[in-house]
Amino acid sequence: MLYPSIDNLLTKIDSKYSLVSVAAKRARYMQENKGSEVLYSYKSYKYVGKALEEIYADELVMKKKNANETYSDEV
Repeated sequence: MLYPSIDNLLTKIDSKYSLVSVAAKRARYMQENKGSEVLYSYKSYKYVGKALEEIYADELVMKKKNANETYSDEV
């Protein structure tokens, strides 16, 4: 994967683990719901690549939880 680079993606989401988790969840959603893309055009044709492009374009962000909240499955 050349675009977007891992260094650029880590400026959007703070850890590689979180980045993989968010991208995988979004890729599964796009695969199940065809036509759910939010960008006008993508460089990648695979769902994970598309999800990473959405993260880089700030169309997909990770919601951080507070210390007082329990685990939430929202992205």
